[in-house]
Amino acid sequence: MSREAAISRAQDYFDSGDLKRDLARRVAMPTESQNPERAPVLEEYIVKEMEPALGALGFKTQVLHEGKWPFLFAERHEDDDAPTVFGYGHGDVIRGLDDGWDEGLSPWRLTERGDRWYGRGVVDNKGQHAINIGALRAVIETRGKLGFNAKYLIEMGEEMGSPGLRELCTKHKELFGSDVLIGSDGPRLTAERPTVFLGSRGGVTFDIWIDAREGGHHSGNWGGLLSDPAIQLAHAIAAIAGPTGQIRIPEWVPERIPDNVRRVLADAEVESGPDGPQIDPNWGEPGLTAAEKVFGWCSFTVLAYEAGNPRTPVNAVPPRAWARCQLRFVVGIDWEKVLPALRRHLDRQGFPMVEVAKSRDEVFHATRLDPDHPWVKWAVASIARTTNKNPAILPNLGGSLPNDIFSDLLELPTVWVPHSYPACSQHAPNEHLPVAIAREGLGLMAGLYWDLGEPGTPPKA
Repeated sequence: MSREAAISRAQDYFDSGDLKRDLARRVAMPTESQNPERAPVLEEYIVKEMEPALGALGFKTQVLHEGKWPFLFAERHEDDDAPTVFGYGHGDVIRGLDDGWDEGLSPWRLTERGDRWYGRGVVDNKGQHAINIGALRAVIETRGKLGFNAKYLIEMGEEMGSPGLRELCTKHKELFGSDVLIGSDGPRLTAERPTVFLGSRGGVTFDIWIDAREGGHHSGNWGGLLSDPAIQLAHAIAAIAGPTGQIRIPEWVPERIPDNVRRVLADAEVESGPDGPQIDPNWGEPGLTAAEKVFGWCSFTVLAYEAGNPRTPVNAVPPRAWARCQLRFVVGIDWEKVLPALRRHLDRQGFPMVEVAKSRDEVFHATRLDPDHPWVKWAVASIARTTNKNPAILPNLGGSLPNDIFSDLLELPTVWVPHSYPACSQHAPNEHLPVAIAREGLGLMAGLYWDLGEPGTPPKA
């Protein structure tokens, strides 16, 4: 038995077509958590797919519920003195958006085209936890055991903001207790470069709107006499962010980027890539590198804007204008102060008529493990040994995850090893997974899991 044999066995899982077959079966299950009609499929994914897959590896499994949301918890305990590793994945997916996929593709059918697998969930997140479970199996089959203790949690509501997850982890904190979280979600820095990220930016989504009056009024008779809420709201948004996207609310940005964060980001070059959009170099906070803008700073986005009737415009001054907005924020920003700061800022800028309200109850908190933490150094060394590549270290993901539940509530150091890339279309039609990432991911995870059973891991918590 050897580390190389475990890595080879994991990659055989890809080469034999077994990973593709397993993932195709899971993609065919339309686990849209945003669609209430799919509730039975969410439970089915856990009971028919994940419970047998982990049970076959010697995990003891139990289905837990918190509210209406199902969770699968699995545990394999081997040695009281060995480290305990907490794994995480989510089996729910964003809506399929069936009509938007290219001809011949479907969200509910895994299709191979060129060097990519297409289908809803191939990267977010069915493919990612399929890779990790395949790597666990390769280590068990090679060594005869894992060599460490493993716990795994799969939820079915992440795309809805992980309802019930915080309550579940509070209730079962002792049961879930571990030494480190090693999970996979989100994208690598680039398709070619293995990556670890150590937390996530927070995210709060909110609505701003103006209700000027009842009903529209003819623009020929009343234009120039009645305030136009669409124009007023546009100016209010311009007061929030400048013409190049720079945030104008001081409470929404950190005072500075910590030195250790700047250090690791100096080695993280953000690239557009052949499939991604072209980066606008002058957009965002002046004086920051592209990596610092995404992983070390905050960003404000207008997700949607509406006034009048966009589909069939009429000659009328609209009575109402509305926008849905989002702030992605880093550690140091208190999300509970975000909307009060916005209210004060709008009042100061002369927009008391603009209403403000949070648009969803779930808020992702910002988290960030110290890049110099022993588990970070250990994981990076393991991945480098397997791939002969220098992994990128991101202090946090640019997007949002319920990572604070693991880092703050369960008190775990969190190390994420993603098996995707930025242009994967994860929340859009044509979601896809490059096969090279899948195969490399199996190998690097098998190496990482093998190393967990060897001397040299960080001390137990």
